[in-house]
Amino acid sequence: MTVDSACIFCKIIAGKIPSRKVYEDDEIFAFHDIHPWAPVHFMLIPKSHIPSMAQVGPEHEALMGRMLVLAPRLALQEGCNPYPQGGFRILCNTGAQGGQEVQHLHLHVMGGPRPWLKG
Repeated sequence: MTVDSACIFCKIIAGKIPSRKVYEDDEIFAFHDIHPWAPVHFMLIPKSHIPSMAQVGPEHEALMGRMLVLAPRLALQEGCNPYPQGGFRILCNTGAQGGQEVQHLHLHVMGGPRPWLKG
């Protein structure tokens, strides 16, 4: 597993910075966003430091698939209403022009009654 000692998300995974954990296994960590845009807003991140979606390669296919399959289960667990009346959004900002602020791959999972603060 690759770790960047300067990365805030790597520090959260290591427990050096507190977070409100949603989920954890050997490869994936999920935690609530500290500045939520929606009633339900958490992030799914790989424990291995991957800077962005631009660095995802064939070796990450299983990990990315697991993250996307996990998202709906966690969204319901955290309070999103079921599909089709309910639902959630998955967002992955990539690079400066894509709005990425933390250089560690992360999926935002957002849901709950609208309107939301952003998006």
